[in-house]
Amino acid sequence: MNNYYKKHQKQIEDLSYKPRLLLHVCCGPCSLYPLYYLKDHFRITVYYTNSNIYPIAEYDHRLWELERYLDALDAPIELVMPKYDVSYQKRLAPYAFEREGLRRCAKCYAYRLKDSYEYAKTHNFEYFSTIMSISRHKNSDYLNYLGSKLEEEDKGPKFLFADFKKGNGESLNKQFNHVMKLYEQNYCGCLYSK
Repeated sequence: MNNYYKKHQKQIEDLSYKPRLLLHVCCGPCSLYPLYYLKDHFRITVYYTNSNIYPIAEYDHRLWELERYLDALDAPIELVMPKYDVSYQKRLAPYAFEREGLRRCAKCYAYRLKDSYEYAKTHNFEYFSTIMSISRHKNSDYLNYLGSKLEEEDKGPKFLFADFKKGNGESLNKQFNHVMKLYEQNYCGCLYSK
Protein backbone atom coordinates (compact mmCIF):
# COMPACT_ATOMS: atom_id res chain seq x y z
CA MET A 1 0.00 0.00 0.00
CA ASN A 2 1.32 3.44 -0.95
CA ASN A 3 1.62 6.30 1.49
CA TYR A 4 -0.06 8.98 -0.58
CA TYR A 5 0.25 11.52 2.20
CA LYS A 6 4.06 11.26 1.99
CA LYS A 7 3.97 11.34 -1.82
CA HIS A 8 1.87 14.50 -1.60
CA GLN A 9 4.29 16.12 0.85
CA LYS A 10 7.20 15.34 -1.48
CA GLN A 11 5.37 16.88 -4.45
CA ILE A 12 4.75 20.06 -2.42
CA GLU A 13 8.37 20.22 -1.23
CA ASP A 14 9.61 19.95 -4.82
CA LEU A 15 7.60 22.95 -6.05
CA SER A 16 9.69 25.98 -6.98
CA TYR A 17 6.72 28.15 -8.00
CA LYS A 18 2.90 28.10 -7.81
CA PRO A 19 1.69 25.91 -10.69
CA ARG A 20 -1.88 25.79 -11.96
CA LEU A 21 -4.01 23.10 -10.29
CA LEU A 22 -7.44 21.94 -11.41
CA LEU A 23 -9.06 20.61 -8.27
CA HIS A 24 -12.23 18.54 -8.38
CA VAL A 25 -14.43 19.56 -5.46
CA CYS A 26 -17.61 17.72 -4.54
CA CYS A 27 -19.03 20.09 -1.89
CA GLY A 28 -18.20 22.94 0.45
CA PRO A 29 -17.68 20.99 3.71
CA CYS A 30 -15.17 18.59 2.14
CA SER A 31 -13.21 21.45 0.58
CA LEU A 32 -12.55 23.49 3.73
CA TYR A 33 -9.13 22.25 4.77
CA PRO A 34 -7.83 21.16 1.34
CA LEU A 35 -8.48 24.55 -0.27
CA TYR A 36 -7.12 26.47 2.72
CA TYR A 37 -3.94 24.40 2.61
CA LEU A 38 -3.44 24.20 -1.17
CA LYS A 39 -4.02 27.91 -1.91
CA ASP A 40 -0.51 28.69 -0.64
CA HIS A 41 1.10 26.22 -3.05
CA PHE A 42 -0.98 26.40 -6.25
CA ARG A 43 -3.01 28.69 -8.45
CA ILE A 44 -6.28 26.80 -8.04
CA THR A 45 -9.28 26.40 -10.25
CA VAL A 46 -12.10 24.49 -8.58
CA TYR A 47 -13.85 22.07 -10.92
CA TYR A 48 -17.38 21.27 -9.75
CA THR A 49 -18.10 18.23 -11.92
CA ASN A 50 -20.76 16.51 -9.86
CA SER A 51 -23.61 15.26 -12.01
CA ASN A 52 -23.69 12.31 -9.62
CA ILE A 53 -25.50 14.51 -7.09
CA TYR A 54 -29.24 13.92 -7.02
CA PRO A 55 -31.61 15.74 -7.17
CA ILE A 56 -30.63 18.97 -8.91
CA ALA A 57 -31.78 20.96 -5.86
CA GLU A 58 -29.18 19.10 -3.77
CA TYR A 59 -26.55 19.78 -6.43
CA ASP A 60 -27.41 23.50 -6.32
CA HIS A 61 -27.40 23.58 -2.51
CA ARG A 62 -23.92 22.03 -2.33
CA LEU A 63 -22.69 24.41 -5.02
CA TRP A 64 -24.08 27.39 -3.12
CA GLU A 65 -22.26 26.29 0.04
CA LEU A 66 -19.03 25.89 -1.92
CA GLU A 67 -19.42 29.40 -3.34
CA ARG A 68 -20.06 30.73 0.16
CA TYR A 69 -16.78 29.21 1.34
CA LEU A 70 -14.84 30.48 -1.67
CA ASP A 71 -16.09 34.00 -0.90
CA ALA A 72 -15.04 33.66 2.75
CA LEU A 73 -11.65 32.21 1.81
CA ASP A 74 -10.85 35.41 -0.07
CA ALA A 75 -8.29 33.81 -2.38
CA PRO A 76 -8.00 34.09 -6.17
CA ILE A 77 -9.72 30.77 -6.88
CA GLU A 78 -11.74 30.38 -10.05
CA LEU A 79 -14.83 28.14 -10.09
CA VAL A 80 -15.73 26.11 -13.19
CA MET A 81 -19.02 24.22 -13.42
CA PRO A 82 -19.61 21.86 -16.32
CA LYS A 83 -23.23 21.39 -17.35
CA TYR A 84 -25.26 19.12 -15.08
CA ASP A 85 -25.79 15.81 -16.91
CA VAL A 86 -29.13 14.23 -15.96
CA SER A 87 -28.11 10.96 -17.63
CA TYR A 88 -25.37 10.41 -15.04
CA GLN A 89 -27.64 8.40 -12.73
CA LYS A 90 -28.37 5.96 -15.57
CA ARG A 91 -24.67 5.14 -15.86
CA LEU A 92 -24.67 4.12 -12.21
CA ALA A 93 -27.98 2.20 -12.39
CA PRO A 94 -26.43 -1.26 -12.96
CA TYR A 95 -24.88 -0.92 -9.48
CA ALA A 96 -27.93 0.60 -7.77
CA PHE A 97 -28.33 -2.07 -5.12
CA GLU A 98 -24.70 -2.37 -4.09
CA ARG A 99 -23.77 -0.90 -0.76
CA GLU A 100 -21.73 2.26 -0.76
CA GLY A 101 -18.02 1.91 -1.41
CA LEU A 102 -18.18 -0.82 -4.06
CA ARG A 103 -18.37 -0.73 -7.89
CA ARG A 104 -20.92 2.11 -8.11
CA CYS A 105 -18.59 4.39 -6.16
CA ALA A 106 -15.54 3.19 -8.10
CA LYS A 107 -17.30 4.05 -11.39
CA CYS A 108 -18.36 7.42 -10.03
CA TYR A 109 -14.82 8.29 -8.90
CA ALA A 110 -13.50 7.24 -12.31
CA TYR A 111 -16.06 9.33 -14.25
CA ARG A 112 -15.36 12.47 -12.27
CA LEU A 113 -11.58 12.10 -12.25
CA LYS A 114 -11.53 11.41 -15.99
CA ASP A 115 -13.68 14.48 -16.62
CA SER A 116 -11.36 16.55 -14.41
CA TYR A 117 -8.29 15.21 -16.18
CA GLU A 118 -9.72 15.98 -19.64
CA TYR A 119 -10.57 19.53 -18.62
CA ALA A 120 -7.13 20.03 -17.07
CA LYS A 121 -5.43 18.71 -20.18
CA THR A 122 -7.52 20.79 -22.59
CA HIS A 123 -6.92 23.97 -20.56
CA ASN A 124 -3.18 23.46 -19.98
CA PHE A 125 -3.19 22.89 -16.24
CA GLU A 126 0.04 21.52 -14.80
CA TYR A 127 -1.69 19.48 -12.08
CA PHE A 128 -5.10 17.98 -11.36
CA SER A 129 -6.52 16.31 -8.28
CA THR A 130 -9.61 15.83 -6.11
CA ILE A 131 -10.49 16.67 -2.53
CA MET A 132 -12.51 13.47 -2.07
CA SER A 133 -9.73 11.85 -0.02
CA ILE A 134 -10.70 14.10 2.92
CA SER A 135 -13.65 11.77 3.59
CA ARG A 136 -13.14 8.57 5.54
CA HIS A 137 -15.98 7.17 3.40
CA LYS A 138 -13.87 7.49 0.23
CA ASN A 139 -11.17 5.05 -0.78
CA SER A 140 -8.05 7.22 -0.93
CA ASP A 141 -5.89 4.43 -2.33
CA TYR A 142 -8.26 3.92 -5.24
CA LEU A 143 -8.66 7.66 -5.89
CA ASN A 144 -4.88 8.11 -6.05
CA TYR A 145 -4.49 5.02 -8.20
CA LEU A 146 -7.06 6.37 -10.70
CA GLY A 147 -5.45 9.79 -10.85
CA SER A 148 -1.93 8.46 -11.32
CA LYS A 149 -3.16 6.04 -14.01
CA LEU A 150 -4.72 8.91 -15.99
CA GLU A 151 -1.44 10.81 -15.83
CA GLU A 152 0.61 7.76 -16.88
CA GLU A 153 -1.63 6.76 -19.78
CA ASP A 154 -1.61 10.11 -21.52
CA LYS A 155 1.36 12.05 -20.15
CA GLY A 156 -0.89 15.04 -19.59
CA PRO A 157 -1.13 17.08 -16.39
CA LYS A 158 0.50 15.62 -13.29
CA PHE A 159 -1.72 14.11 -10.66
CA LEU A 160 -1.35 15.69 -7.22
CA PHE A 161 -1.44 12.78 -4.80
CA ALA A 162 -3.45 13.38 -1.67
CA ASP A 163 -4.86 11.85 1.44
CA PHE A 164 -6.26 14.95 3.04
CA LYS A 165 -7.46 13.01 6.09
CA LYS A 166 -3.85 12.51 7.17
CA GLY A 167 -1.65 15.05 8.91
CA ASN A 168 -4.60 16.14 11.05
CA GLY A 169 -6.55 17.15 7.92
CA GLU A 170 -9.81 15.49 8.91
CA SER A 171 -9.77 17.14 12.32
CA LEU A 172 -8.89 20.56 10.87
CA ASN A 173 -11.66 20.20 8.31
CA LYS A 174 -14.18 19.61 11.12
CA GLN A 175 -12.84 22.60 13.06
CA PHE A 176 -13.15 24.83 10.00
CA ASN A 177 -16.74 23.72 9.49
CA HIS A 178 -17.52 24.38 13.15
CA VAL A 179 -16.71 28.02 12.32
CA MET A 180 -18.21 28.16 8.81
CA LYS A 181 -21.32 26.09 9.60
CA LEU A 182 -21.70 24.88 6.04
CA TYR A 183 -24.56 22.56 5.17
CA GLU A 184 -23.43 18.96 5.65
CA GLN A 185 -25.32 16.49 3.53
CA ASN A 186 -26.31 13.09 4.96
CA TYR A 187 -25.57 11.05 1.83
CA CYS A 188 -22.78 10.95 -0.72
CA GLY A 189 -24.74 12.28 -3.65
CA CYS A 190 -26.26 9.84 -6.10
CA LEU A 191 -29.86 8.66 -6.16
CA TYR A 192 -28.74 5.23 -4.96
CA SER A 193 -26.76 6.51 -1.98
CA LYS A 194 -29.77 8.66 -1.00
